[in-house]
This record gives sequence, C-alpha cells and structure tokens, in this order.
Amino acid sequence: MSIPANAPRGIRNHNPGNIRHGDSWQGLAPEQPDSAFCTFVSPEYGIRAMGRILRNYQRKYGLNTVRGIISRWAPPTENDTEAYVLHVAEKLGVGADDTIDVDVHLEALMAAIIRHENGMNPYDAATLRRGVELARA
Repeated sequence: MSIPANAPRGIRNHNPGNIRHGDSWQGLAPEQPDSAFCTFVSPEYGIRAMGRILRNYQRKYGLNTVRGIISRWAPPTENDTEAYVLHVAEKLGVGADDTIDVDVHLEALMAAIIRHENGMNPYDAATLRRGVELARA
C-alpha cells in the first residue's frame, strides 16, 4: 500500500494509534523521524502496539469501559475526550460506561480508535486481523 505524503501522521508512521515514544516496541522502524510519535516498520506492528496497550489497560488497570479506556488513551489535556468516548462507544454499539471485554472487542475497538485518531481507517480487515494476532501472541 502506497502512502500519500498528505496522509495523516499516524498512517504515514504506520502508527495509527499515535503512540508516543517511550517503550521499545517490537517492530519499531530503525529510523524514528518523528520526534513525538513512534514510527513502525508496517501498520501491523503499529496495530500490535495498540492492542498490547489496550489489553494492558484491562489486565493491569481494570479499565473495562469505553470511557475508562479512552480517557486513559486520549486524556483531556490533549483531546476532546468526551467526543472521542462517544464516537468509539457508538462504533462498538455499546454505552460509554457499559462493561466490555477488551479481548472480545479488540478488533472493533482498534478500528474505531484508528478512525478517530486519523479521520480515516485505510486498513482492510486482513491487516487489522494480523495486527490483532500479533498483539495476542
């Protein structure tokens, strides 16, 4: 897939969740041209990192509602978190404060985050699925 120069930053960086530097993620590109956000070797590895983070939110921090997850993912100091929460909840077909199992909803949750972060989701189901499989490995 050729990435246009005017594509959103997260798509250009193969980092559709806009994950900031800080961890030594599997699949990081050797060159990191973006000073704020990670660049991955492929979208699957950016999706993998998203999945690992989201699964940890539930396992380590007990976050199991869209509001809890998105409030940590996209804090109000940087985002319109409430709009983000409502968008993701709508895409998942759940209430913002309904309990969800992140593992069960992982693919749909990540697709909604990708769309919100980038204004688009250019990835086909197979690409998303490969990233989810890597996150669960």
